[in-house]
Parts: sequence; structure tokens; C-alpha cells
Amino acid sequence: MVSATAKYVRVSPRKARLMADMIRGKSIKDAKAILALTPRGAAPIVGKVLASAVANAENNENLSPDELVVTGAYVNEGPTLKRFRPRAMGRASRIRKRTSHITVSVEERKVS
Repeated sequence: MVSATAKYVRVSPRKARLMADMIRGKSIKDAKAILALTPRGAAPIVGKVLASAVANAENNENLSPDELVVTGAYVNEGPTLKRFRPRAMGRASRIRKRTSHITVSVEERKVS
């Protein structure tokens, strides 16, 4: 199993998990097509991590990219950046800018 991780990505984990759930278990060709045609902000970011995992498998493990399958795709929560916005009557409200750690792992397709 070969993986790639992007840490401290400025996208909400909840939004990125939707993309990870869509590509899990798919072939690389199908996963790239899904991410290219999905109009969500997290799709290009998850696509970059997928491309990195494929490149790691190809260059480090000498695996063929045509035979790879996405075995794992998950998103963990990173640290939250806290910002404040001024409100009425001298108050302030907190804005939470969430970050994610995105991991995609690929493996050769099992021939049965």
C-alpha cells in the first residue's frame, strides 16, 4: 500500500470527506474522472493528493498506474484557526477556519 498525505489544508474536513467517500474503492481512472467533474472546492485538492499517491507508487514502488485502485481515502481534522469578527454593541464573534489532513492510499488491483 502506497499513500500520500496533505497536511494543514485550508478546507473543512466535512467538505473534504465528501470527496474522499466518492473515490474510495474506485480505479485511478474513475477516481480522477469523478474529481474532475465534481463542482466542489475540495475536489481539486483531493485530486492533487491522489495524483501524488499515484506518483509515489509509480516512482518508489515501480507499480503500473493502470493497475492501481484507491484502497483508502480519509480526512482527519487539523488545527482550527480562530479569528474574530466585530459585531454590534461592542461584541465580537469567533470565526473558525478549519483545516484538514487528507490521506489517499493506493494499491495494486487484486487479480482473482
